[in-house]
Amino acid sequence: MSLIVAKFGGTSVASPERIQMVAKKLIAKKQAGHDVVAVVSAMGKTTDELVGLAASLTDNPPAREMDRLLSTGEQVSMTLLAMAIEARGYKAMSFTGRQAGIETDGTHNKAKIVKVHNERIMEALKKGIIPVVAGFQGIDANGDITTLGRGGSDTTAVAVAWGIDADVCEIYSDVDGVYSADPRICPRARKLDQVSYEDMLELSGAGAGVLQMRAVEFARKWNVVIHSRSAFSDAEGTYIKEELDMEEAVITGIAHDTSEIKFTIRGVPDTMGVAAKVFGALAGNNVNVDMIIQNISEDGITDISFTCPGADKKRACETLDRILGDINASEYVVDEDIAKVSLVGTGMKSSPGVAAKAFQVLGENQINILVISTSPIRLSVVVDGAQAAAAVRCLHKAFDLDSDSVFEETQLSAEEIAAKMNKGR
Repeated sequence: MSLIVAKFGGTSVASPERIQMVAKKLIAKKQAGHDVVAVVSAMGKTTDELVGLAASLTDNPPAREMDRLLSTGEQVSMTLLAMAIEARGYKAMSFTGRQAGIETDGTHNKAKIVKVHNERIMEALKKGIIPVVAGFQGIDANGDITTLGRGGSDTTAVAVAWGIDADVCEIYSDVDGVYSADPRICPRARKLDQVSYEDMLELSGAGAGVLQMRAVEFARKWNVVIHSRSAFSDAEGTYIKEELDMEEAVITGIAHDTSEIKFTIRGVPDTMGVAAKVFGALAGNNVNVDMIIQNISEDGITDISFTCPGADKKRACETLDRILGDINASEYVVDEDIAKVSLVGTGMKSSPGVAAKAFQVLGENQINILVISTSPIRLSVVVDGAQAAAAVRCLHKAFDLDSDSVFEETQLSAEEIAAKMNKGR
């Protein structure tokens, strides 16, 4: 018998039919002799709808009130799932973040978990109850509700798994694991049986949307094994853990991110302290700078380019408008049609020539590189947005990541879900 935390995303609980499927899956684990704790996200697009409601009333809603509003989404799905489990003859009890003992700092909208008080969950498990925990939320020292930011339910699940010393944290979604690239643009991407924490952190940070980066960071710090798998099948997914059972490949996977934008500050005097002023001001306005490049100076003048999330565009523009005169730069331009493509693999540490091969392949495919950034296990390039898919596919093939089979994306209709449920009753 093992202790399992099972997290289900918004797609998995998007309708009553899908909630019934989740209830059935949890009960099956219980029948197999496991203790199980569920963590759920809000149903479907509920969070977006709540954000829209707030936006219809004010352009600047108070952060505390937004957290209280957004936390209601997960509370709906947790209670409905508990009801579905009870309707099938098994005991269940729903818990808000506060009731589950998720203690956070006081940063609204992007709080960090500082402690998990596991008493109520452990008490429920001892009584044979399936606890259903609201993801994405917690409580600060003042007793105020906080939320963990986009994708925070993954972090909740990993934190709960750590707090109750679970054997594994299963994160269910509409994909069946971690792939060597996004299979929607690279049909020959292959599903990975296992990925190290280090590689998964780089993949998540480079744009792979399967797992939230903060959740992987938490898992690595506390050695929580994550099993990323599909909510719509019983097939094994991908394990994220410290020790792998085989020799690591040179390249684990390729991630791409089309959400970043590039700023270029032109006519910057090449004098000491200018870069510090620029990036200090950006940091002070909460602009998350990713890649930086400074051109060779000519006649004491240079250009500085950097990338950042598209969501930070307004703050970045405000900052540069304010400091442009102070640094005596001529202008800045924004390029929103870019994509970051990243090769990730722990094996790169001991395999020289990865960068040379990547640049050669991109050149042979007439894909121009705008910016380059590296780490010991990652090589990232910025290319034109229109060339992102081609870049991923040619690199995936060049580094022998293609599988023999072609990925086919499927979506289950409500009728198909109901048919599957009725067949398994």
